[in-house]
Amino acid sequence: MLRTEDYDYNLPEELIAQTPLKDRSGSRLMILDRKNKKFSDHHFKEIIDYLTPNDVLVLNDTKVIPARLIGEKEETHASIEVLLLKDLGDNVWECLTRPQKRVHEGTIVSFGDGKLKAQCIKKFDEGITHYKLIYDGILVEILDQLGEMPLPPYIHEKLKDKDRYQTVYAKNPGSAAAPTAGLHFTPELLEQIKAKGIELIYVTLNVGLGTFRPVTEEDASKHEMHTELYQISKEAAERLNAAKKAGKRIVAVGTTSTRTLEAAYRDELGGFEACCENTSIFIYPGYKFKAVDALITNFHLPKSTLIMLVSALAGREFILDAYKHAVEEKYRFFSFGDAMFIE
Repeated sequence: MLRTEDYDYNLPEELIAQTPLKDRSGSRLMILDRKNKKFSDHHFKEIIDYLTPNDVLVLNDTKVIPARLIGEKEETHASIEVLLLKDLGDNVWECLTRPQKRVHEGTIVSFGDGKLKAQCIKKFDEGITHYKLIYDGILVEILDQLGEMPLPPYIHEKLKDKDRYQTVYAKNPGSAAAPTAGLHFTPELLEQIKAKGIELIYVTLNVGLGTFRPVTEEDASKHEMHTELYQISKEAAERLNAAKKAGKRIVAVGTTSTRTLEAAYRDELGGFEACCENTSIFIYPGYKFKAVDALITNFHLPKSTLIMLVSALAGREFILDAYKHAVEEKYRFFSFGDAMFIE
């Protein structure tokens, strides 16, 4: 039994980072040496000292869309919040609605004086609603005008600059949350990494809000994982396979890159396959990693699927010891917080 309770830790609320640092790479970095079961404190810029030309850095180039929309119900002008979660095709989106009780099948919610309308076509549990979007023009441009960044529920400060909840290499729109381990990289740091002979490979996974969903099952293995769309291009698959063949170390930037790589690795091929599909892979202790050798990641919520993922890579006790140290040393936690490198 995978006891959810075993992945809990005590986190003072004041350690939850509410705003991004002025300098992305100025955050702190804890190095976790798995072999010797030791950890040490650094700054993120120093990551370059722990990477070698034998490494391949894999980054998730998804782009967060300003998916939080505040509109009004056409009949009553009641205020409705709609959060776009997933494009289901044909302008139908899976969304989170608050308050959902005010919306029924056929209800039209209007945003920005009618620049964008959403007609409810189906309601589900937990506020999930399917809407048909009605608009003229390009949706991404309309969302840029009308939408707000969908910050995680534990962030209460308003974000002054939308780009700070975006990696500097964000390219493919579709995420409802940022792949936050990537927020620490600056263009300058990426150039320094490339200049050292380290290969950068980009994959895409559209992060859903399920990433923040708490595990409520006592036995975590019974937790139902959310599905997310991921994509690995033919070129990326070929470069990853060449790196594996050459014995290079695959370093994933973030748990989203990790889930992408592990989902795209095919045992029968002995390597990666170019693909565009959904994954609901749940990585927890006992899992045998096939693709990823090391991981750069932020600090995760207690009892979350993500703390289970890093425990699968580094061992539960070692991870919890590192988290205890991070709390004692007043590291900043979660999306805008500090990072660790599990090597």
